[in-house]
Amino acid sequence: MIKGLFITFEGGDGAGKTTLMDGILKTLTSRGFPVVKTREPGGTSLGEAVRQLVLQKREEILSPRAELCLFLASRAQHVFEVILPALNQGDIVLCDRFHDSSVAYQGIARGLGASEVAHMSSFIAEGLQPDLTFYLDVPPTVGLERVKGSRSEDRLESEEIAFHEKIRQAYLELQRNHPHRMKRLDGLKSSHEVYVEAMDILNQYVID
Repeated sequence: MIKGLFITFEGGDGAGKTTLMDGILKTLTSRGFPVVKTREPGGTSLGEAVRQLVLQKREEILSPRAELCLFLASRAQHVFEVILPALNQGDIVLCDRFHDSSVAYQGIARGLGASEVAHMSSFIAEGLQPDLTFYLDVPPTVGLERVKGSRSEDRLESEEIAFHEKIRQAYLELQRNHPHRMKRLDGLKSSHEVYVEAMDILNQYVID
């Protein structure tokens, strides 16, 4: 029986996930909750190695199926080594990306099939699903401009704008299909406004 709370953060590149996660982490920690902050791909030594493989720009074209398998390998180890142990001991887990990213990026934008990718994701994660997902919605042009202003682009961020438009539409469809779990936040608002709105939602899940 899982005793903790699993919260994921989704959105296109430059949507503001990290800023929101940091704000929520600070608040929950100050209120005495045990919190684990992690990310995908990553979160483990294996996951961080996979992150380098899939995000670094490369000369050869990475097969969409190979890309998906790398992400899922990272997730399998992440769930086994970090997420499930934390949830089983009653922690709140904040995770930057999870199943919804795989469905949006590889399932829909890469054309591998939303239902197929969702099924594979559930299998490798032992059926684990988020209790709550915050989706930060921003137009791709805005998000990518934010990324350019902060650091160099990775392999996925450097894709054509049409790819990022597909990702946004995929997320919007996912949110429509899972309105009780997946909450849309307007990423064009100030970071403080987004944080306040997210905490209003989250306070329904956590009790001091």
